Amino acid sequence: MSVRVRRIYDEPDPDDGLRVLVDRLWPRGVAKDAAHVDEWPKGLTPSAGLRTWFHGGGSYEEFRRRYEAELDAPEAAELLDGLRESVRKGRVTLLTASKTPERSHAQVLLEQLGG
Repeated sequence: MSVRVRRIYDEPDPDDGLRVLVDRLWPRGVAKDAAHVDEWPKGLTPSAGLRTWFHGGGSYEEFRRRYEAELDAPEAAELLDGLRESVRKGRVTLLTASKTPERSHAQVLLEQLGG
């Protein structure tokens, strides 16, 4: 039905639906029981090398292109298909620790899911 991106540091919202952490590393300062994360598909996150490259000064446009290529890999593609199925069933909230979710991998995922 719908998908959105929120920061994991925000309080859970009753309208979040399925809460999916889309970061490879668990966010600092967030207790697992307080996060109310339903799924954590690490295979859907950017590779460590890509993440390091991007945070080292890589352009968002190039990051986006490389990350989309990573999403075509079999494991990531299967996880993405599963997430698409969840979106068809109801609301999905993608959670990230990124300070700028609109210029992160979470935004790329949002667009891949039709959000």
